[in-house]
Amino acid sequence: MAESGALAVLSTIAMLMAGLVLLYLGGEWLVRGASTAALRLGLSPLMVGMTVVAFATSTPELAVSLDSAFAGVDDVAVGNVIGSNIANLGLVLGLSALIKPIRVQARMIRRDMPWLLLATLFAVWCLMDGLVGRVEGLMLLAGLVMFIGLNIRSAKTERVSVQEQFTHEVKERVSSLGRSWVMIAAGVIALVVGGAVFVEAAVHIAEATGVSTAVVGLTIAAIGTSLPELATAIVASARGSSDICAGNIVGSNFFNLLCILGLTAAIAPLQRGEVQMGDLYVMAGLTGLVLPFMYSGFRLGRREGALLLLCYSAYLGWMASRATLG
Repeated sequence: MAESGALAVLSTIAMLMAGLVLLYLGGEWLVRGASTAALRLGLSPLMVGMTVVAFATSTPELAVSLDSAFAGVDDVAVGNVIGSNIANLGLVLGLSALIKPIRVQARMIRRDMPWLLLATLFAVWCLMDGLVGRVEGLMLLAGLVMFIGLNIRSAKTERVSVQEQFTHEVKERVSSLGRSWVMIAAGVIALVVGGAVFVEAAVHIAEATGVSTAVVGLTIAAIGTSLPELATAIVASARGSSDICAGNIVGSNFFNLLCILGLTAAIAPLQRGEVQMGDLYVMAGLTGLVLPFMYSGFRLGRREGALLLLCYSAYLGWMASRATLG
């Protein structure tokens, strides 16, 4: 009996790891394929870096949230979005700043930060009554269209040094157009399969341990689906490409809130479930904490990076206590 239980646990862990690997590979393939296709279609490297790359690195969150919603596990869908935004700011940005201090030169990224805070507060407002309805989902999607439109306009007037930084970084991804479409197709397939496997494993873990699916979504799912952002940000930070690092995180958080939460809710209204208001306040608080550094162009140094990591560690500690009490 004990042996069969151990096998079940190992099987669930294997499923979880397989889902994470597929999500990571799918996101990576989609980033590379979409970057090439976008450049071939005439988008500037700056726009590709701020929108296509940032959005493509968030496709694992989209796959998990849609699969969770279709499976009726709204806690994982909502928790994944909220937890991913917290992880992007606390873990990814904090770790990147520790590796190499970040100074944001791109005006468009600094300008986007107040809008990100506004989008975050709107998402918090939508979830206050415990439900994100179809109308609210469509409003979030409308915000995404506005965000893309503003960035297309402002990218044309961005300073030359920023354009050159993105040109150098993004062009490394370019291969043949035919290969890019194959990578896009492979990435989508890997994301769909990986998302389904991951959600099933996450539900099994919640049932076996007695931990709520909300906590699983806010922690395991959030960290796992943030791996593409983490990889992109660390590489960009190590190379001294501060604007790419910051732009990827800002763009990903916009995409998580406006597209993933919006699209999922537009398809099927989402219940907040056991995702607490405290989780939403942490997301809003971290966004507000980061805003002054990017908006004013101040340096996000190792001290600030350590502070962000400390905040994220404290949040994980709170999650652990909730899991224990639950």
